[in-house]
Amino acid sequence: MPLSTLRNMSQPSARFANPIPASGPAAPPRSASKTGKPFFGLIDSVLVEGPADFEFSAAISRAHAMAVWTWMLRDLASDLIDPDTSVDDPEAARALGALMPELLARARIAVDNASATNEAERRLKTQLGGEEPWARLPLVLNALKCRALLEKAQSFGRAVNGMNDEATLATALQSMPLQDQGIAALLMQAAIGQVASPSRLMTAVVRIAGSPAEASIQRAGFGPLVDALLAHAQNQIPLLGQMGPFADIDLICRAIERFHRLIRAVHGFVELSRAGRWAMVVAALTKRVSERVEPRLRDVGPDVNKALRRPREGADRFDGDLLLSALNGVYVLATIRDCRDSLALNALFDQTWTQVGQALEVHIQRNLEILRQNPADSATSQRLDASIKMAELRFNPEYADVLRRAKETAEKRV
Repeated sequence: MPLSTLRNMSQPSARFANPIPASGPAAPPRSASKTGKPFFGLIDSVLVEGPADFEFSAAISRAHAMAVWTWMLRDLASDLIDPDTSVDDPEAARALGALMPELLARARIAVDNASATNEAERRLKTQLGGEEPWARLPLVLNALKCRALLEKAQSFGRAVNGMNDEATLATALQSMPLQDQGIAALLMQAAIGQVASPSRLMTAVVRIAGSPAEASIQRAGFGPLVDALLAHAQNQIPLLGQMGPFADIDLICRAIERFHRLIRAVHGFVELSRAGRWAMVVAALTKRVSERVEPRLRDVGPDVNKALRRPREGADRFDGDLLLSALNGVYVLATIRDCRDSLALNALFDQTWTQVGQALEVHIQRNLEILRQNPADSATSQRLDASIKMAELRFNPEYADVLRRAKETAEKRV
């Protein structure tokens, strides 16, 4: 069994002292002890980013997983795993999988020993980094135990995307180990990350449960599925925190769209108990996402006006950064239009949508007139190109095509 990046298990137990050197590029590798990729990615499918307001039955914070991984590297497996192993080595995860039975056995012994006295428990909590990693330790160990099943769950999630028959999907869902809610929760957490249309899953769940009532879905064993949907919805929130000119707008728009699909799968198909936890979580997550998106929405109108307005003084010039910021804002605006049912932004959206539409019509007409008078005006031509793209997003492609033809006609004038 090749273990090119972990300590050589063929040595006697005195054991595993000499790591086999890892081959790789001259650039310093990202080591297992210093990267945010715990367990070489073996349980990444159930990890979520922090900080988070809510904990769910199978969503493991990356920070908690990293705390457990650091503890294992330092205190449990210093004779098994080289902490300087590169996480980019393709053999690392496979080799760690072969070592996992031994590693889990040592972890169980450590946990059992910690339960003997309060002092032993306190020491282990300190080694893990506090109460929270200690509380999530059983979940992390269970995920590592089920690592092979997590891969199958991801395959199941991808397969769901190709299942067009609701009865087939319902049968597939019932094949989950629903009698063991702990394992079912982990599998559903892993699967949901691969499912493009979560609403289709909930349609099948309601069919199995015989009712959309929250209690019926719980009795049918699909409570962990709703938890997984909410966990993935919450996991979109960190992606919305990017600000400034270098923010990845495509990533932000995808996060808003994904949040919408996940939340709609819950509140659109489940009759939530008004006093229940799910209803409270849905309301809180909707508020959090809306608060993250609101500043961007407020900036769209002013940014469009600043980007498309010709300078009143000095030489005219094309400001690419300003136009990019305005165009990105209109992309976010168009995304919110499609996802507004899952956001608490209706009044602000309606106001911004109207303002941007009016601003685009005014600036496009003004810039077309300037271009007709001076077809060689490159700054105006570039502003028009950007404003036409914005009009395509705000209005429709047909209107944008009309504007493109008008621009071409203006540029042909002598």
